[in-house]
Amino acid sequence: MPLALFALAVAAFGIGTTEFVIMGLLPEVAADLRVSIPDAGLLITGYALGVVFGAPILAIATANMPRKATLLGMTLTFVLGNVLCAMSPTYAALMSARVITALCHGAFFGIGSVVAAGLVAPNKRAQAIALMFTGLTLANVLGVPLGTALGQALGWRSTFWAVSIIGIIAMIAQMVWLPKHIAMDKSNLVLELRVLGKTNVLLSLLMSVLASASLFSVFTYIAPILRDVTGVSPHGITIMLLIFGVGLTIGSMLGGKLADSRLLPSLIGMAVATVLIVGVFSQTSHHVIPAAITLLLWGITAFALCPILQLLIIDQASEAPNLGSTLNQSAFNLGNATGAWIGGLVVASGVDLAELPWTGAGVAVLTLLVSLFYIYLQRRRAAVARA
Repeated sequence: MPLALFALAVAAFGIGTTEFVIMGLLPEVAADLRVSIPDAGLLITGYALGVVFGAPILAIATANMPRKATLLGMTLTFVLGNVLCAMSPTYAALMSARVITALCHGAFFGIGSVVAAGLVAPNKRAQAIALMFTGLTLANVLGVPLGTALGQALGWRSTFWAVSIIGIIAMIAQMVWLPKHIAMDKSNLVLELRVLGKTNVLLSLLMSVLASASLFSVFTYIAPILRDVTGVSPHGITIMLLIFGVGLTIGSMLGGKLADSRLLPSLIGMAVATVLIVGVFSQTSHHVIPAAITLLLWGITAFALCPILQLLIIDQASEAPNLGSTLNQSAFNLGNATGAWIGGLVVASGVDLAELPWTGAGVAVLTLLVSLFYIYLQRRRAAVARA
């Protein structure tokens, strides 16, 4: 794999860390800026919305710009956004800085996926995408715990300064390792927007929303589940989340290999596995060792879907791969917010935390049904074409 992919992975590591580390620093941020914990939690929502709406706008705006310059510009925006976060004197300033930082998130992963896929042989495209996304999974395994510990020890602003340094390292790596000239097709705005009307593209995006919603409808409340149902200590929760993060990393690489060999069967297989494993978690969550094994397997299946769905959208939006790939990042983040909302409604209704995984399994069933319908349409079109 080219070193350019590692440069993209470093940037993905920084972006993933800055997105999720705020969850562990909410008490410190709330106390310093004199806001409530729920208000501080809106910093997560603001970031997600910045990704959802900013990604397609940036993708269209940079459609005909050189790919290397575009990626460097987005990484620079990421660095400046984190510097502004670290320097924010008020809650409103921090919210604005978070939104600025989020603008580059979806477009970077979207365009970066297309660039990564173009740097390798056709039968290695999904593995290249998975390698870039490994930076995102490692952010959950290493970046978030270390960033949280740093913020708790030296103040939450120190975490954003540290992430800014990671962004600078990523920029240097991209300058050195990304090719000067990356092949790209000239964009036509009408053709780009026309892609949004394709049924296959819309179904692919819907699958991404549902897969992410399935994950976050449960994972948003994983700490109280592990504490109140499994009976794990605060230190033990950190270890359990580390195990889950290892699963995410394995799943990303596994999904890349599977997608390069058999894309659609892998999609169905991982969707079925996710339904079963999330459902089983409602039973295994009562005991530490079974819960840990289930979390590992859940991480593998949940993130194996990411490179599969990313390659699927690149193939289906072939006339506008950058826009399609970027919209897929918006879809993932929309699923994050939707899943957390659904899970919150279920918990607020009085359902026992041990039963919450059935909600995630139910949403995963919808992912599976949409996947089967997608394959049905593909085969019907193929049959019509042969006739």
